[in-house]
Amino acid sequence: MTPRTVRPAGERALLVECADLEEVLGLHAVLTAAPLPGQVEVLPAARTLLLRAADRGARDRLVPLLRDLPAAADRRPQGDVVEIDTVYDGADLTEVASLTAMSEQAVVAAHVGQVWTAAFGGFAPGFTYLVGEHADLQVPRRPSPRTAVPEGAVALAGTFSAVYPRRSPGGWQLLGRTAAPMWDLDRDPPALLPPGARVRFRAVREVATTVAPTAPTPPSAAPGSPALHVLAAGTQSLVQDLGRPGLLGQGVSPSGAADRGSARQANRLVGNPREAAVVETVLGGLALRAAGDHVLAVSGAPAPLAVLRDGAPARTPPTDVPFALYDGEELRVGEPAVGLRSYLAVRGGVTVPAVLGSRSTDVLSGTGPAPLAAGAVLPVGPPPGSAVGSPEPPRVAAAPGDVLDVPVALGPRDGWVTPASLERLLGQEWRVGARSNRVGLRLEGTALDRSEDAELPSEGTVAGAVQVPADGLPVVFLADHPVTGGYPVVAVVPDAALDTLAQARPGDRVRFRLA
Repeated sequence: MTPRTVRPAGERALLVECADLEEVLGLHAVLTAAPLPGQVEVLPAARTLLLRAADRGARDRLVPLLRDLPAAADRRPQGDVVEIDTVYDGADLTEVASLTAMSEQAVVAAHVGQVWTAAFGGFAPGFTYLVGEHADLQVPRRPSPRTAVPEGAVALAGTFSAVYPRRSPGGWQLLGRTAAPMWDLDRDPPALLPPGARVRFRAVREVATTVAPTAPTPPSAAPGSPALHVLAAGTQSLVQDLGRPGLLGQGVSPSGAADRGSARQANRLVGNPREAAVVETVLGGLALRAAGDHVLAVSGAPAPLAVLRDGAPARTPPTDVPFALYDGEELRVGEPAVGLRSYLAVRGGVTVPAVLGSRSTDVLSGTGPAPLAAGAVLPVGPPPGSAVGSPEPPRVAAAPGDVLDVPVALGPRDGWVTPASLERLLGQEWRVGARSNRVGLRLEGTALDRSEDAELPSEGTVAGAVQVPADGLPVVFLADHPVTGGYPVVAVVPDAALDTLAQARPGDRVRFRLA
C-alpha cells in the first residue's frame, strides 16, 4: 500500500488523504472500532478523513500510524433499507436532465432505481452525503448557490445525493421534495440517515408537506425558584457553555462560548465549575432581574454595569470581579468600549435543559436553547461547594483602533492559492466585515488568488480554519462553524487566539503572522 498523505489541520487535528471514498470509509471503520492512542474523534468526508487528537503531541504521534494503517476491506452495510417518499418536481430537474443528457423521466428513474448508502455527515445536523450504486447522475453544483433551499429538498451534487434537513443556503441541484424528518432530537440517533444507512427513494404523486421543526423552547424556571428574569436581550444574548464535542459525525458542531477563556474566567470568579452555562451577550443591552439573592460576574468585553433597586441606581460593580445581585434588583449591561462579547456567570450556573449533552445555543443548526428574549427566565442551580474567586485582570484590554495580531499555521490546503496570495494573507491588514457572526469572521481586503481551478471535495473543518471561498476573501471559522466545507482551508488559527478573534468587531483590523 502506498503511504497516505497526512496533513496537519491546526494544533490538534489531521487531514488524512485517501485514494477514494471506499478507503475513507474503510479507514473510518477501523478507527471507530479500535481508536488509536490520543484519538478523540474522526470525521469521514468525500476523499479525506479528519481526525481530532487530544493535543499537539498526540497529533504528531498519530501521523506515521495513519500513513500506513490498513483500511477495512469489507464494509457491506447491514440492516433494512430506509424508504424516502419523494415528489420529483424540483426547480433543477430540467437542468439535471440537460447535464446528464437524459429525459426528466430517466433522471427520476435513475434516482429511484438504485440503493444509496449514507457515507458521512454534511454542513448541518441531519444533512447526509449519500453514495449511489452508479454515477449516471453526476452533476456539478449550481454556479451560484441559492440563499434559501427549502426544508426537505432532495438534491444532487457531484456524485452525491442528499436531503436538506432544514431551510438553509445551498448550491446543490434540486430534484424534488420529501416530508421525511431528517433530524429529530427526540429520536436516537437524531439523524434519520446515520453513516452506513441504506436508502431508496420512492417517487410519489401526492404533495409532500413538511412539518416545521419545533422551535427551541424559551428558557423558564419553576415559580419561586432561584432565577434571573430577562428584561431585555440586547443585540444577541445566548446561553453558552463549553460546547458539545464528539458529534461531528452527525453534522453537529461543538459550538460553545465563542471566547472560551472569558466564559471560564466568569465562572471562576463566582466559584462555578469551568463548564457551567453562562450568558454570552453582544455589545450590551442585556437587562436582568434577580429572583433570589445571587453572586454574578461579568468578563470578556469590559461593559459598564449598573445595578438598580426599585428602579433607582444602586451601585456600579466592575467587570472581572464577583458581585451580589439581591432579590428584586436589576442588572443593566452597557455597551463595552472595546471588544464584542461579554460573559455573565451566576453562582450555580444557568441550568436550562441540556440538548445533546450541552446547554449551548448553536446559531447555525438551531440546536440548543432559544436565543434570549424579554420574558425568558433563566433557572439558576444550587451554589457549588467551592469559594467565590478573587478579582482578576481583564482579558479584553486592546485600545480602540489597535490591529489584532493573530498567529496562524499554514495548511492543510495552502497549495490551493498562489505563493503571492500566501504572502498577501500574511502581509496585509484585513478588516472584519459586517456579516461576521458566531459561524465565521468574514474578512475584507485584497482577495487571494486560487492556484487550483478544480472543485475541492467536501472535507472536515475545525474552528480557526481560514477558508478561502470563490470570491477570494478569507473566512475564519468560529464556534458554530459547519463540520465540513468545500472551499480550501489555507491556514488555521490556534485555539488560544480564537478568543481574540471572538472579540473582534466589524471594522476592526487583523494581521496574521506565522505561528
